[in-house]
Amino acid sequence: MSRRHYNLPPLTTLSAFEAAARHQSFKNAAEELSVTPGAVSHQIKALEGYLETVLFQRKHRSVDLTDDGKALYEVLSTSFRRISQTLSTIRDRSSAQKVTIGSTTAVAALWLSPAVIRFWREMPDVNVDQISQDRPFKDRPDLDFFIRYGRDRDSNLSHTPLFRDHLVPVGSPQVAENLAGVSLEELASQRLIHLDSEDRSWTTWPEWFQQLGYQSKIPIESSVNSYSVALQLARKGAGLVLGWQRLIHPMLQSGKLVAIGPHNLTAPNQFYLVGRPEEELSESARALKNWIVQEVHASSV
Repeated sequence: MSRRHYNLPPLTTLSAFEAAARHQSFKNAAEELSVTPGAVSHQIKALEGYLETVLFQRKHRSVDLTDDGKALYEVLSTSFRRISQTLSTIRDRSSAQKVTIGSTTAVAALWLSPAVIRFWREMPDVNVDQISQDRPFKDRPDLDFFIRYGRDRDSNLSHTPLFRDHLVPVGSPQVAENLAGVSLEELASQRLIHLDSEDRSWTTWPEWFQQLGYQSKIPIESSVNSYSVALQLARKGAGLVLGWQRLIHPMLQSGKLVAIGPHNLTAPNQFYLVGRPEEELSESARALKNWIVQEVHASSV
């Protein structure tokens, strides 16, 4: 019987396991791999037989990794990510001068895009691709890193702290003038524009009020799925938005939006630059990463 050089099980079993472990779902893994859930289950059973251990704890509607499963997933996810990066580099040698960074549409418009323009003035030879979306960045091997509020669940990703923001109610100048110095109870009775985001790490109006000691229920009368849209509604006097003070600093500085005091909350989470480990980044990606960190630390906002 022939022996594989690296003494590995069939790669199809490893691929099926990695997808199932990442999704924590045989069904979702099957959709990604374009096979049936039964085929995924068969591959994983074959792998468990090869290793003579159980990799998943099967439940009625979900699966959890065992300790052996967690150990295998950690090394596989890291290895697959490095393979993806190497293949990408081989496909296009010019990619060494290209960096891909992701963010929400609001972060891109209010902070990241102006920062990238300033970066280009110093390093015009580096091409920066921006990907903006208002949903979590998952399964995006093309990204070098992305800006995220709060830590990502993937422990294999590098997390570089950027800043911790402050949360204040903001509205149009006229609305802010009428509400200057109001109590939390009065503030709660105003039309509050809620952000309905797939990413549950963002602090919401109810959480903001609760953190400041206001325990009554906050009604959700108006919601949008884009922070940029919420800010535009607030500018037009249509309601109040929970303002990330540093992020929307240009709008506050220009007077398009005005903070409504005196209520202010330090954000529970930090903003992070999340992505590949330092050793997997290209020279250009490391240059942009270091530049962003330095600019954040140099800013007094």
